[in-house]
Amino acid sequence: MSRYTGPSYKKARRVGFSISETGKELARRPYGPGQHGNARKGKLSDYGIQLKEKQKVRFMYGLNEKQFRKTFNEAAKMAGIHGENFLKLLESRLDNIVYRMGFSTTRRGARQIVNHGHITVNGRKVDIPSYRCKPGDIIAIKENSKDHKAVKESLEKVTKRVEFVTFDENKLSGTYVRLPERNELNADINEALIVEFYNK
Repeated sequence: MSRYTGPSYKKARRVGFSISETGKELARRPYGPGQHGNARKGKLSDYGIQLKEKQKVRFMYGLNEKQFRKTFNEAAKMAGIHGENFLKLLESRLDNIVYRMGFSTTRRGARQIVNHGHITVNGRKVDIPSYRCKPGDIIAIKENSKDHKAVKESLEKVTKRVEFVTFDENKLSGTYVRLPERNELNADINEALIVEFYNK
């Protein structure tokens, strides 16, 4: 299955969740897309609730189903709580770290910046958005990309960054300090429902 490249607002309204984590998608029209989006819908089954939760997270991080399931299976092999480990692995993706550092205002934009070869990890160019960063990795804008217009505009809009990354404005580089704690991630996600969905 190819990657979805359509309107992200439509996806957000379908699952009733801000996949950009800004709330903008649901601010004006907090109901489903389409002609009958505002009509009353029936109660979801347990399966429907679990599927919706899975889709929320998948759309938020911009993964296709195969990538998403593969990451879920990797999280199962780690010590600790399966659902929390899963979110930590998703947060460790290079495109997500680029987004968290403020090089892009969206994860989709961050993926494009990585794909186009503007990012280095520990001094080496990496153009794979799914590359898994490790605590201590230094993520930076490539030397000849430091005047990239979209990156500069995005950095100007940053007001706050998450605590598990540090950033140096002068060098345009940051460090992935540690794995995130669960309370630093989106509180509206119930990862236990995703575990239940896949463990059926």
